[in-house]
Amino acid sequence: MRAREPDDHGSVVRDGVRVAYEVFGDAPHTILLMPTWSIIPSLTWKAQVPTLARHFRVVTFDGRGSGGSDRPAGPEAYADEEFVADARAVLARVRRGADPDPALVVGFSCGVAWSLAMALEAPEEVAGVVAIGPALGLVPGIEERERQVFLQEPADPASTPEGWATFTRHTWLHGDYDHFLRFFFGRMFNEPHSTKQIEDCVAWGHEIGPERLVDTEFARTSCRAPGFAQRVVQADVPLLVIHGDDDHVRPYAEGIALADATGGTLLTIAGGGHAPHARSPIAVTRAVREFAERLWPETSVRRTWTRGRRRPRRALYLTSPIGLGHVRRDLAIADALRKHHPDLQIDWLTQEPATGVLARAGEHVHPASAFLASECAHVEDEAAEHDLHAFQAIRRMDEILAANFGVFDDLVREEPYDLVVGDEAWDVDYFLHENPELKRFAFAWFTDFVGWVPMADGGPAEAALTADHNAEMIEHRARFQRVRDRSVFVGNPDDVVDETFGPGLPGIREWTEENFAFSGYVTGFDPIGEADRQAVRASLGLSPEDLFCVVTVGGSGVGEPLLRRVLDAVPMIRRVEPRMRFLVATGPRIDPRGLPRRRGVRLRGFVPDLHRTLGAADVALVQGGLTTCMELTAQGVPFVYVPLRHHFEQNVHVPHRLRQYGAGHRLAYEEACNPDALAHALLAEVGRTPATRRVETDGAARAAALLADLL
Repeated sequence: MRAREPDDHGSVVRDGVRVAYEVFGDAPHTILLMPTWSIIPSLTWKAQVPTLARHFRVVTFDGRGSGGSDRPAGPEAYADEEFVADARAVLARVRRGADPDPALVVGFSCGVAWSLAMALEAPEEVAGVVAIGPALGLVPGIEERERQVFLQEPADPASTPEGWATFTRHTWLHGDYDHFLRFFFGRMFNEPHSTKQIEDCVAWGHEIGPERLVDTEFARTSCRAPGFAQRVVQADVPLLVIHGDDDHVRPYAEGIALADATGGTLLTIAGGGHAPHARSPIAVTRAVREFAERLWPETSVRRTWTRGRRRPRRALYLTSPIGLGHVRRDLAIADALRKHHPDLQIDWLTQEPATGVLARAGEHVHPASAFLASECAHVEDEAAEHDLHAFQAIRRMDEILAANFGVFDDLVREEPYDLVVGDEAWDVDYFLHENPELKRFAFAWFTDFVGWVPMADGGPAEAALTADHNAEMIEHRARFQRVRDRSVFVGNPDDVVDETFGPGLPGIREWTEENFAFSGYVTGFDPIGEADRQAVRASLGLSPEDLFCVVTVGGSGVGEPLLRRVLDAVPMIRRVEPRMRFLVATGPRIDPRGLPRRRGVRLRGFVPDLHRTLGAADVALVQGGLTTCMELTAQGVPFVYVPLRHHFEQNVHVPHRLRQYGAGHRLAYEEACNPDALAHALLAEVGRTPATRRVETDGAARAAALLADLL
């Protein structure tokens, strides 16, 4: 799922070649994000588009040979002048008015040459150029690369070339093309922990195919006019050069030479590789935006600055929208925090369905929440039948996380906050550690699990990826302890799994005890008493003889297959136990009208204060999410839980915690698909008194006490 869909899209056709473009936003000034070498499409700009499009009109197009554009044959189709002409044709197509403002043109690698050529050829169309990792040939290339000859045939065709020796026509057409892609993009993203960027680019590299890629390389070496680089640097436009000083594809000296030749500004990404816009997206996006704002300064601006002692205490609360458990506990913590500071003003930055809960509670949801890309929609898009690979889903949410951090960054830049609380706000925590200079407030991090854990069927590859993800987090914390003023685990030390982060990494529980404070679990409610229990049952029309089962699958839409399996088993359950009555709570993102009707079953969508209904149940059947399981545990209700397949938290972290409390019966989805097995498991729990450890009721107060002094 993309973080932002285009507001307009289409194509232009030149000499029979169709070039696909997209337009985002409708601001007065335009930023054109140019294509680069056709081995990757315009999606390379995915981390920049959502943030820039909230301030400018952003135009992207797939270079010929990539993405949605045609893949013409022959080197001549990929000559420099063709890309320049395509860019001008796209701008002409999306142009507004007879005399439009010129665009800021942003190029990466090969795209820098075309951006400068466009500025030289049509200066009235270009307001300025941003050159990222320029590949112009102003200085000698990487020595190891320069020793290779693209057309050279191998002395031993059966041998497997390595390194830059894979950059040959023979390897691409007759050898291991995938091996070349992995090498090349490994050099392009030589920064540690770049597995996702490499993975993206390898997949894109397969889209063009080796035959057309050979054409593009011939175009670069045989179709480029003599003195091209020396000519295009004569473009007389404002220029910002961004170059990593550890670039292993084009030397850093190239960026210096371009800035020197043009009098442009140079932003060095220290420790950065060839594609900083993908690997260090926040720094690059902010640099592009600031450069654009200098080209097009605001007019008639009015701002207010308040003296420090006049400012009220303000907190920005970021609650995860994936499921509704986060928002319930966060409301409880916020209420407890107000007891320490009655004058505290709290704004909430989050998404549906959390925003609906907050609105009903009378809380202030910040208007900037409307700009957030939907995490729930992404999760639902990733899900199959009761199957959600949670680790990979978060990994593939990189575009959304970058976009949503951009919303957060804009907000805290404009409005002063004393405290930011992030309840599993992965975007803010990660990018603050990557860009620690952006922290201008106290920051507290909350989570109910620590450690990404591989699934067994993921094999060594997934184990390596989760270990790499964990290692990056550990390195962040070791280097930038100051980013988090509090790290709070919502639970107790024994609730942390006793596993390792990966080979050579510390134990998860040991590391968590050293780096976190523990609040105990936060339910956000007091268990209902017997009088309330009977009142809830009476409101549902239940008689004293009825047995009551609640079925719920959380706040996202991924649980619908389980609901259907339960409904399939209802007739069998009721034949064995005719007294059984069911309430199926589908949650805010599943329409109950789309589910089959069954005798003895009441279907409802979102149920406010669901914990009260759960507390009135004789038994429950739920998905494996922590919140609902702990709500049932706190109220002593026996239950069956069915973890989502491949969801490491529901299959590892949640079962471990439930074992600490002696609660719940775990049922695999494969068993739940069998109506006999599901009915047997559910009926076996009816009447059982769980031998559970008491769930603490002071977790919210303890959590608030850990925050109070930060204000």
